[in-house]
Amino acid sequence: MNKGDANHRQDLRERTKRFALSVVAMYVHLPQNPAVAVMGRQCLRSGTSVGAHYREACRARSDAEFISKLEGALQELDETAYWLELLDESRLCTIPNVEALHKEVDELIRMFVTMVRNVKGG
Repeated sequence: MNKGDANHRQDLRERTKRFALSVVAMYVHLPQNPAVAVMGRQCLRSGTSVGAHYREACRARSDAEFISKLEGALQELDETAYWLELLDESRLCTIPNVEALHKEVDELIRMFVTMVRNVKGG
């Protein structure tokens, strides 16, 4: 399996955990508005799932399982981006550091896509 070196895996484990903590910090600062609460919970769920999927990928027993777990993380990242966009564009609240969250989502997506492509051999 081509999962990268141990240092890279540990760095990405830490990075996805920091991302989850950033999403948590964003969530706790959202106003108590019913629509914002629904979108916020969805963003919290998907944003904190990314790291869990990545950790599962690191324990994969095969390339196929590794790819499957990374693709699960990619789905969660895409969903997180969607909820962040809705929260931001609804103008129902101000999200601290929303640009940084969007940037991190984009960077993590690029890294995970690259890893999937490398394992698939293309």
